[in-house]
Amino acid sequence: MGIVKAENIKRIKMSPKKVQKENKTLEKLPTSPRTSSLRPFVKWAGGKGHLLQKLEQHFPRNFSTYYEPFLGGGAVFFRLVEKRPRFNAVLSDSNAELMNAYNVVKNNVAELVKQLRLHATRYKLSPKEYYYRARDEEPLDDVGRATHLIFLNRTCYNGLYRVNKKNKFNVPFGRYRNPTICDEENLLAVNEVLRRSNAKLLAADYRKATKSAGKGDFIYFDPPYQPESTTANFTSYTNSGFSFDDQMQLGEWFKELDGKGCQLLLSNSNTKEVREIYRKYNIREVETLRAINCKANSRKGHTELIISNNACLLRRKRSNTK
Repeated sequence: MGIVKAENIKRIKMSPKKVQKENKTLEKLPTSPRTSSLRPFVKWAGGKGHLLQKLEQHFPRNFSTYYEPFLGGGAVFFRLVEKRPRFNAVLSDSNAELMNAYNVVKNNVAELVKQLRLHATRYKLSPKEYYYRARDEEPLDDVGRATHLIFLNRTCYNGLYRVNKKNKFNVPFGRYRNPTICDEENLLAVNEVLRRSNAKLLAADYRKATKSAGKGDFIYFDPPYQPESTTANFTSYTNSGFSFDDQMQLGEWFKELDGKGCQLLLSNSNTKEVREIYRKYNIREVETLRAINCKANSRKGHTELIISNNACLLRRKRSNTK
C-alpha cells in the first residue's frame, strides 16, 4: 500500500517500462528478508539505535498490529522485523517528505538508486559547491523528492533534517570525507521488508495514525523530546515544531489508548515535566548517548526515560508479578 496523506497525496505513477525495470530488479532479491543487514536509510535526530537494547526489553511477546507514529529513521521497526519478520504495521510521521521517501523505497527503489548514484558521482567532483546547488533545488516528482532528502541527509551537517518557517531545508554543508550517498544494499533490504510486510505508510499526525488502534495492538511513541534546556531543542523536523502543549496532549492520548487496551511504550527526555505528565505509568530511567550533538563529548553520559503501561512492563518485572 502506498503513502496515505491527510491531503490525499497522489500515489506514484510508473510507466510500463519503469514497472518492467522495477520488477526485474526485485526478482534478483533473495526469497527471505535480509533482516541482519537492516538499518535506517536516513540519519534522524532522536534516532533510537542507541536505545534499542533497552527498549526491546519492553516489547510485548504478542500483539495484533504495530504502530509507530513518530517513525523517523525507523530503528525500532527494523529491530522488531529481526524478531518477527512478518506482522501488520502502521508506520507514520507528520513529515510528509520523510514518508514520501519510505514510499519510494518501497515502490520505486530501482529509480531511487539510479538517481542517488548520479548524485554521488557529481558530489565527488566538487562536494561543497554541489551540496549547496542541490540544496536549492525543489524537485516535484516523488522519486526526485526522495532522492533529494536522502542526498541532503547523507551530506549535510551532522545528518540533521531541519526546515525554516517557509519549509525550506536550511542545514549547512557537512564536510564529510567520503559520505555513503547511495547505500544500495541497505535500500534493497528495506525495500524487501516493506514490500513483504503488511506495512501501511501514512503521512499524518500521531492521533490520526493511531485512531484505529485497539486492544492488543502495540504502539511505540518517540515524540520530539521535551528540551532539557533552552538550547536543547531539536523539534524543527517540520515547520510546525512540537511544543510543551503538544507534549501534554500526547500524554492525554496515551491515557486514552491505555483505556482501549493498547500495549504502550514511549521514550522522552528525563525532565520533571515529562515525569509529571506520565506520573501514573511505569517510568524507567536509563543511561544512554545523545543521538545528535555537535560535540562528540557532549553525547555521553545522560539519561532518558522509557515509559510504559502495564502491558509493556520491563520483562523481569513482568515475571515477578506472575
